[in-house]
Amino acid sequence: MIKRIIAIAFIFGCTTFAWFVLGGAVTVRTHEQSAATRNAVGALWGGPQLQQAPLVERFVPYEETIADLVDGKPTTRTVERVRTEAHPLASSDLKADLALEHRKKGLLWHPTYEVDFAGRYRIRNTTDEAATFRIRYRFPTGAPVLDNFRFALDGKNEGDATIEDGVAVREVELEPGEAIGFRIGYRSQGTEMWRYDFGERTEQVRDFRLAMTTDFKKIDFPAGTLAATKKERTNNGWALDWQYAHLVADADLGMAMPERLNPGPWVSRVTFFAPVSLFLFFFLLFLLSLMRGVRLHPMHYFFLGASFFAFHLLLSYLVDHMSVHLAVAICSAVSVGLVVSYMRLVTGARFALVEVGLAQLVYLVGFAYTFFLEGYTGLTITALCIATLFGVMQLTGRVDWEQLLARPERPAPAAA
Repeated sequence: MIKRIIAIAFIFGCTTFAWFVLGGAVTVRTHEQSAATRNAVGALWGGPQLQQAPLVERFVPYEETIADLVDGKPTTRTVERVRTEAHPLASSDLKADLALEHRKKGLLWHPTYEVDFAGRYRIRNTTDEAATFRIRYRFPTGAPVLDNFRFALDGKNEGDATIEDGVAVREVELEPGEAIGFRIGYRSQGTEMWRYDFGERTEQVRDFRLAMTTDFKKIDFPAGTLAATKKERTNNGWALDWQYAHLVADADLGMAMPERLNPGPWVSRVTFFAPVSLFLFFFLLFLLSLMRGVRLHPMHYFFLGASFFAFHLLLSYLVDHMSVHLAVAICSAVSVGLVVSYMRLVTGARFALVEVGLAQLVYLVGFAYTFFLEGYTGLTITALCIATLFGVMQLTGRVDWEQLLARPERPAPAAA
């Protein structure tokens, strides 16, 4: 008996080593594809977008006294110069409509999106003199293209802006107390995240509103951003509002696109944890065969372990070509079919279908599906281990182990 247990443990160790090799290969393949697919998706859809608020600058004339030499004698002269000072926006009324679409490349899903952005801003001359204001609008970072771009002052021609190095510039003269609005809009596309920054030189935000709609229901505000002040569910997603009368904050606004289950990392986790499922299966099968008096040779355990390994080996390549759930269903049918058809020849149909078949459904198929329970996988596996321990303890509580281990095994029943 001791030699048989050692042989089974050796088979378990070899299968575990094979799983670690397979899990490492899937991990490496995923990482190799990650950089390549990210670049490919980024070339088509761009990256995470960051939209900065327009920067408004006021031209301030001033006089500067300069020391000079005239006919060899020191003298001074006054030169008129102009400097710029940051000027706050009087109000901001923005809309951002986000439409999500996941795209699969290799073993990874990438969250791509389209954004329809429209902003209405207003500036006011709060000084006692007429002044010239310059509006600098920087294109969003990570945006490969801007479709239907518009930048217009109220009542002004939209074609007057100058664009250089990704910055559109307009100038306008305002009388004391005069205000003017301007509009910025575009359609673009990106990946992973969309953010709105209040601006590099903005410390206070006045009369601000951002209305965002999504066509997805799982929303997440990125780290370092402000949560929406108002949320309302819609038929397709959410309607979100950020409204501030006077905001002082070192943060911005944004939305992280929901991630879809990535096959590569998921298969790696399932593969690395597979030895736990095989250990529970071998443990239960060893006790059941011992109590039923069914003779199982270590070679039988070898083929059972190989059938378990076949599940993960086939799964690691099927997920490249179909959904994870369909791949798991196919691999489960293949592995269970291998085990049940084999054990039917070894122990007979009833033991193969009831004891072995049900145990494999729980410890292979059910175990794999626990990894779909994001955040609850460890707890579910722990509960499964405790339930197995409880069941075995109740099953063997009245067993006389000395008599059972000394009892000769009967030959395996003939196949049905």
